[in-house]
Amino acid sequence: MQAVDLGKQVLSGGQPLQILQDVNFSVEAGESLAILGASGSGKSTLLGLLAGLDVPSRGTVMLDGNNLFAFDEDERARLRGRLAGFVFQSFQLLPALSALENVMLPLELQAVSGARVLAQETLKQVGLEQRMTHLPKHLSGGEQQRVALARAFVTKPKILFADEPTGNLDAATGAQVIELMLNLNRIQGTTLLLVTHDEALAQRCDRQLRLAAGKVV
Repeated sequence: MQAVDLGKQVLSGGQPLQILQDVNFSVEAGESLAILGASGSGKSTLLGLLAGLDVPSRGTVMLDGNNLFAFDEDERARLRGRLAGFVFQSFQLLPALSALENVMLPLELQAVSGARVLAQETLKQVGLEQRMTHLPKHLSGGEQQRVALARAFVTKPKILFADEPTGNLDAATGAQVIELMLNLNRIQGTTLLLVTHDEALAQRCDRQLRLAAGKVV
C-alpha cells in the first residue's frame, strides 16, 4: 500500500479546514504500521482515506496495485470486500445477529462456500467456542471485540484496518485482544494498519508513523 501526496480539506463554518496535508508513505505486504498522534491530528481521517471509505481533496492511495480513487464508490466497496478487514473501537456488530452469524456475514456477502464452518473455526481461534449463539448484548466488551476480530480475519484479508481497537476496553481485556490480533496477523501474514494513542501498543508494530496537525512528523 502507498499513500501519495494525500490531503483532506473540509469546510468548517464556511472556512476551509486542512485535516491532512502532504501525507506520503508506503507499507510492505505483511508489515504492521501504527499510526500515532494526539486527538484531532487526523489519524482516523487518514485511515478512512487509506481504506477508501472517504475521498481525499488531493493525492491518492495505491492498494494492491490499484489506484483506489480511479474507482467509483461501488467499485471501492467491492475491492474492500475482497482485500480488507476492519476492527473498530465501537465493535460495529449487528445486534440482531448471533456471534456466529456476525462472523459468517462477510463470507456470505462474498458467496464463500462453507461459511458456517469457517466462522466456527475462527471463533474457536479467539476463544469463543462457547459463545457462538449469543447476541452481542449478551457478550462483554472484550468478547464483542473478539467477535469483531474473528469477523475481520475470517475472510483472510490482505490488509487489516484497526481504529483504536482497545479504546472501549479496560487495560487487561485490551491487552488480551491485542495479543489475539497480533497473533492472527502473524499467522495469516496480513498487512496491519493500526490507529492508536497507546505508545506501548504502537511499539509492538514493525513501524510507527506519527501525525501532528495533519502532517507526518
